[in-house]
Amino acid sequence: MGISIISVVILLGVLIFVHELGHFLMAKRAGVGVMKFSLGFGPRVIGKKIGETEYLLSLIPLGGYVKLLGESPGEELSAEEMKKSFMQQPVLKRIGIVAAGPSFNLLLAIAIFTMVNMIGLPVLTAEIGNLQPDSPALGAGMKSGDKVVDIDGRAVTKWDELSEAISQSNGKSLLITVHRDDRPVSLTVIPTLMKTTNPFGETVEAYKIGISPLPRTVIERQNPLSAFARGLRQTWMISKLTVISIVKMFQGVVSPKTMGGPILIAQIAGAQVREGIIPFILFMAMLSINLAILNLLPVPVLDGGHLLFYLIEMATGREVNLRWREKAQQIGFVLLILLMVFVFMMDIDRLNIKMINDFIRMIRE
Repeated sequence: MGISIISVVILLGVLIFVHELGHFLMAKRAGVGVMKFSLGFGPRVIGKKIGETEYLLSLIPLGGYVKLLGESPGEELSAEEMKKSFMQQPVLKRIGIVAAGPSFNLLLAIAIFTMVNMIGLPVLTAEIGNLQPDSPALGAGMKSGDKVVDIDGRAVTKWDELSEAISQSNGKSLLITVHRDDRPVSLTVIPTLMKTTNPFGETVEAYKIGISPLPRTVIERQNPLSAFARGLRQTWMISKLTVISIVKMFQGVVSPKTMGGPILIAQIAGAQVREGIIPFILFMAMLSINLAILNLLPVPVLDGGHLLFYLIEMATGREVNLRWREKAQQIGFVLLILLMVFVFMMDIDRLNIKMINDFIRMIRE
């Protein structure tokens, strides 16, 4: 439990710091006054004022904020302060400041993936483990332990490359060369459409040949340029999956019960720490992407809500009515509180189920 608490504090602390740092640095660059930079909400624990900015560590570690000069309606400002007021800046500058938070979370994910790809990640080799009965692979003469080295003249070293070539075959026959007993063996295999489950739990059809990998891995390291390119692709892939998951949740395909809050994050973070530093920082990268995407949702209290107001302002040539903004933010705040309560309930429900299962297991033993 102690490891989970420490790991989630580190995890959330880094993600929140990076997010707020984006707002802070962009505001400074735009010449906007920054009054407060806080990690956490609620009562101040410690703080120090440097220049115009008060840097705070607050009691509730579930978020953070940057308070900008002139962002709140009704602030009385001098003529000099008006020049540094957030709301007096051109709309593009305000968009840049607001968008910088989620952007920094995405940059953090890219940096983590790049670093990890340079250090090296385990990847499955293209060695065949089990074969399904009556499968195309078995019918073509494949055997467990075969190592695929070539498909239609294209070299193959990893399972991902093998799987991709089969899924993109569109049912056309493939000439597959395998190493068996230290000698090459060429086989012709015709992939067929088989039912499988996608990451969202939906049953889909894909071209397969009925094989599974041997659980053998090698460490694959990338040079800095390749690692960066792969980091970009990985960040894009996870961002896309996150957006699709949100859409499918609204469509009813993905259950909202799959959502998790601080308790689930703490459990996963603790488990990743026990596995090692690499799994932990990879989890941090994925969570950073989730934080960026969720913050860009058009909910008024989130960055996406503010961006929506500024885009409307750009389109119409005038600010959104203050009264409408305040009402929208009140509604957004209520929705956010309801969402937080819901994910806490889901966490507690999972925790109770785990406790019941542990109790049953203990009785059986």
